[in-house]
Amino acid sequence: MARSPRNDTTPTRAISGNGGELHQTASAPEARITTNHGVPVSDNQNSLKAGGRGPTLLEDFVLREKIQHFDHERIPERIVHARGSAAHGFFELTESLSEFTRARVLTEVGVKTEVFTRFSTVAGGAGSVDTPRDVRGFAVKFYTNEGNWDLVGNNIPVFFIQDAIKFPDLIHAVKMEADRGYPQAASAHDTFWDFIGLMPESTHMIMWAMSDRTIPRSLRMIEGFGVNTFRLLNDKDEPTFVKFHWRPKLGTQSTCWDEAVKIAGADPDYHRRDLHEAIAKGDFPEWEFGVQLLSQADADALPFDILDATKVIPEELVPIRIIGRMVLNRNPDNFFAETEQAAFLPTNMPPGIDVSEDPLLQGRLFSYQDTQLSRLGTVNFHQIPINRAKGCPFQNLQRDGHMQTQVFTGRANYEPNSLSEAGEKGGPREDPVGGFRTAAVPVENHKVRLRAESFADHYSHARLFFRSQSEIEQAHMASAFVFELSKVALDHVRNRVMSNLVNVDEMLAQRVAAGLGMALPKASKPAVAPADMEPSPALRIVGKYPETLKGRSVGILVSDGSDGTMVAAVRSAVEGEGGTVKIVAPKIGGVKLKDGKMLKVDGQLAGSPSVIFDAVAIILSEAGCHTLMKEGAAIDFAKDAFGHLKAIGHSSEAKPLLDKAGVQADEGIVALGKSVEAFLAPARTRQWVREPNVRMLA
Repeated sequence: MARSPRNDTTPTRAISGNGGELHQTASAPEARITTNHGVPVSDNQNSLKAGGRGPTLLEDFVLREKIQHFDHERIPERIVHARGSAAHGFFELTESLSEFTRARVLTEVGVKTEVFTRFSTVAGGAGSVDTPRDVRGFAVKFYTNEGNWDLVGNNIPVFFIQDAIKFPDLIHAVKMEADRGYPQAASAHDTFWDFIGLMPESTHMIMWAMSDRTIPRSLRMIEGFGVNTFRLLNDKDEPTFVKFHWRPKLGTQSTCWDEAVKIAGADPDYHRRDLHEAIAKGDFPEWEFGVQLLSQADADALPFDILDATKVIPEELVPIRIIGRMVLNRNPDNFFAETEQAAFLPTNMPPGIDVSEDPLLQGRLFSYQDTQLSRLGTVNFHQIPINRAKGCPFQNLQRDGHMQTQVFTGRANYEPNSLSEAGEKGGPREDPVGGFRTAAVPVENHKVRLRAESFADHYSHARLFFRSQSEIEQAHMASAFVFELSKVALDHVRNRVMSNLVNVDEMLAQRVAAGLGMALPKASKPAVAPADMEPSPALRIVGKYPETLKGRSVGILVSDGSDGTMVAAVRSAVEGEGGTVKIVAPKIGGVKLKDGKMLKVDGQLAGSPSVIFDAVAIILSEAGCHTLMKEGAAIDFAKDAFGHLKAIGHSSEAKPLLDKAGVQADEGIVALGKSVEAFLAPARTRQWVREPNVRMLA
């Protein structure tokens, strides 16, 4: 009979591992972690590898049981990345990589390969909102003529952990707390920050998580990264390390934190709607596809280990080479059949692309296949149309299974066989020349549960990222830490995180401590002293927004008696530059303009706040303004637009409403009396110089 675990409050003994990771050891035999079958676990931080930097071994039953149990915890929703939006499109190669790979999708210039791309949040469930502070998944399925290639990544180039064996712990920590079932889709709570504070390797990723990149303006405006290090293999089987990058043509753009929170209430489907509507009207999102290529010698010369998924390779050290583009031009016909049933596997790779020994990637190679078996209920999930190989036939000798839809002919379901000698179908055979081959990397070493010493520097890259940001972004990050840690009720958890933050940047830690009203603790002891790396301006996004109305939305607030000529002029100017215009009014039935004509309305004021637009124009009659000055939604329309650093164009009659909303004159506040042209320039971007006047940042 199994004993109930005791309520053990005895402090565990903590030691630092070879790679600087924390090991908490049991204080008594009954406090030990075991497998589900009672086998005590000696190391819960590292998977079993062939040497510290070697590949993960299949015999690691502790890793397999832990991840397999995790993969099957929820049915049928994805455990992570549950809330997703997707679209069809194509990938076109513009520069051949034939020197480095034999994968035809990366060597045949001009060929358009069909793709299906799914974006997602990570922490929330399928019914959560689109705009929490969260990492965004960025997964692309290429239907190549050599089999499917699934490039499964995020909008952040690094990750929280170094070894896949810690993934269940990470997600358990960030998901809803086990005893109370909240918070949903949020990281501002005790269990998440407890994990982060005890896992210094997470420090770099948490800096990205607190940046503006995790509150994106649109899925059309996020970058994508393969995260892990992969290999390319050419015709001579010579390997080259590679990092994959997606760059949006509309630029990487974000929201303000207060804006993201209010959007969640105004339109929980904001990102999903934005993507669908843009494609439906022919405003197709596009990304450039780039690679960072490194030889083994290049990798060895770096001051960090490229097998460590918590590290980023600065563009200034290894430039990104743009080799192609992706265009999304068709919405799914059925959300469930396509977006929900799409199964992405890092193991889907055409010949010429291969994995590295990154221990996070090594675990993903098992986990993704296993979780799809649970979610989709059958080993035949590859036969669902959205997952089926399209650029080439798929054929093998695997048979039967739940929901088998193929009707196989012939007697042979095994190989080798000699049935073809008798005039019957012998079935497919292996192809040693054109088939998938793995890089011939030496792996002989001791079998160990060991973190490589080259993984032990947990703070240098976090420091690099913070010090590479603009002053505006640094203030946003400090304020994000203040918000998140203010939700932490356990003092020791907050103190531990702050101790780690001192190792990143003491001035940052002081700003956060001041924002929390707490004394700054001493720095925690790092496994490796952080180094000062050369800042990478490529890592910032503020100041790099493309000044264009393309992809941006302008809301025009009108009332009865509004000047129709002015409304038409704003609409024409914005749409002429590729922007979208929506008319907002107190009532959805429309308004009667000054000339007596009726104007159709796209949204009712209470349901179309300014948070869902990139810029606003407020064109009112004198009587309409007088009425709306008594309407809180109208005051908030102007107040929030100003507070969220948006351009505001206005008729002279609307000025009293702006005054009541506290809108103060600056270059982003434009009177529309004589010309709308002056409104277009600030409408193309955010008014960052306004921010110190509208909010206190850490």
